[in-house]
Amino acid sequence: MTTLAPRRGRHGRDGSHALAAALVSAVLVCGSGVIAAAPVTHTVVIEGVKYTPETLTVKGGETVVWVNKDPFPHTVTAKGAFDSHDIAAGKSWKYTARKAGEYAYICTLHPNMKGTLKVE
Repeated sequence: MTTLAPRRGRHGRDGSHALAAALVSAVLVCGSGVIAAAPVTHTVVIEGVKYTPETLTVKGGETVVWVNKDPFPHTVTAKGAFDSHDIAAGKSWKYTARKAGEYAYICTLHPNMKGTLKVE
């Protein structure tokens, strides 16, 4: 039985080394590009006259959606930071967090409803 040696290129290397070098170069070039991350959205459910979760921590640039599952309106109001105004039954309101901080919010229609949004 005869075994064939790999064919050598003009510099004495076989073709597999050249292929491996080309693949590594391609990975390095593609890997150095900027890949945009998918936008992150968090959900707070309004139901049973409360916010769930009551406290939520997000990163700057992320979006929070409050979904009202109660049969009457609510608000999401953090004085001086954000205010949803009335969110009708079955509707939602979204807010994109931009500034780091801790924001206590209430429902102005039901002040016993309290929540906190922490933005890192």
